Amino acid sequence: MTKQLIAVISAFIISTQLFAATSGSEFLRIHGSNTIGAKLAPALVYGWLKSDGFQVKKDEFTAKEERLIVAKKGNLTRTIEIHAHGSSTSFRDFASGKTDVGMASRRIKAKEIRNLATLGKMDSKDSEYVIALDGLPVIVNKKNPLVKLDIRTIKNIFTGKISNWSQLGLPAAPIHVYARDNNSGTYDTFKSLVLGKKTPLVKTAKRFESNSRLSAAVAKDINGIGFTGLAYIAKSKPLSIYDEGTRALKPNEFTVATEDYLLARRLYMYLPEKNLHPLAKAFVHYAISQQADSIVSENGFVSQQINAYRVRIPAEAPREYRQFTMGAVRLSINIRFDSGSVKLDNKARQDVDRLMAYLQQPENSSRKILLFGFADRHEVIPFMSSSFSVQRADVVANYLSKHGIHPIRVRGYGHALPVASNATEKGRYKNRRVEIWMM
Repeated sequence: MTKQLIAVISAFIISTQLFAATSGSEFLRIHGSNTIGAKLAPALVYGWLKSDGFQVKKDEFTAKEERLIVAKKGNLTRTIEIHAHGSSTSFRDFASGKTDVGMASRRIKAKEIRNLATLGKMDSKDSEYVIALDGLPVIVNKKNPLVKLDIRTIKNIFTGKISNWSQLGLPAAPIHVYARDNNSGTYDTFKSLVLGKKTPLVKTAKRFESNSRLSAAVAKDINGIGFTGLAYIAKSKPLSIYDEGTRALKPNEFTVATEDYLLARRLYMYLPEKNLHPLAKAFVHYAISQQADSIVSENGFVSQQINAYRVRIPAEAPREYRQFTMGAVRLSINIRFDSGSVKLDNKARQDVDRLMAYLQQPENSSRKILLFGFADRHEVIPFMSSSFSVQRADVVANYLSKHGIHPIRVRGYGHALPVASNATEKGRYKNRRVEIWMM
């Protein structure tokens, strides 16, 4: 038996014994991402406790980025521990038996899945839950005249290849780079989406454990540039971001909800399949419920609640697509798929149920639905992209039809209208989608 397994079993036995010995008290540990843990997780805990009939009696910081919330219902006391030291710490704490719920602002890595195999398959639909969406704004001081940057220029700035604003046509001044620390899921996501595995961050970058402190520093520095979570733009200015072959998009509720924004990301909570704490399951299920949508929005993130938007149709869109979407509204949801298949990812499995509930609302019951599928340029072999885009639209259409909703248009447009570069796996993943339109 491995030391890791022994540690996990021992921690579970101890927590079980404590729980049994103290029938009037409950204890839940939530560890991980600072992006989630700083504001959103405590707000979700408050909402969950209230929905369960509890009243918060004490809420205190016990250490930096560590918080203890104590609530009571009659003679029952429920204590929630929140540690927000970065996404990586959630998976380390699972391994050592120190947490019941993991918070992560990036998806669990293959190595972490292997390390936690004794707890089950940590990337399964029963372990991995998307609780909200976020965009990583690249921010500058409000006095900076820049409006947009391409992803390669951003990489060159954050790796030090571009070190003076004069290289971007602005008055000469050294560029001051601000970044999150190495434990941060925000940094992991930025490194993955922008820097790449082998390209280090410029050594002169000022590092922060907190999103809010980083944003405040950029807002005070006319030569500063950094990245943060969508909820933490505050007094700084976000730039529109684009890549080769894509439009420049600013991070906002719609572009982040559809994940069309290049630096959009998912915020996760993880549960073990084995030795699952019953309170952990109850809390996470609350966090992904419609009850929690308003809490997500109030805390500056993008909820998974579906809304309809009138959007500008790109001039480069296929002619038929432009004709079909004229006068239609687009829903703030994209159904996404695994590479080379028509298999829904974990979020998409929940999304089709959300879509169904939205379309069954009385005000939407008579609306006409249009589904448009897309693929990436390199799926298996190039000419298969058209076939996959059609099949994906058909998958969603079949699901809706089984529930009495029959789309009037179901089309696939291959690798047209990419929202990200097809040169990377993450970019190709973004391009494999079904858009939902409504008339």
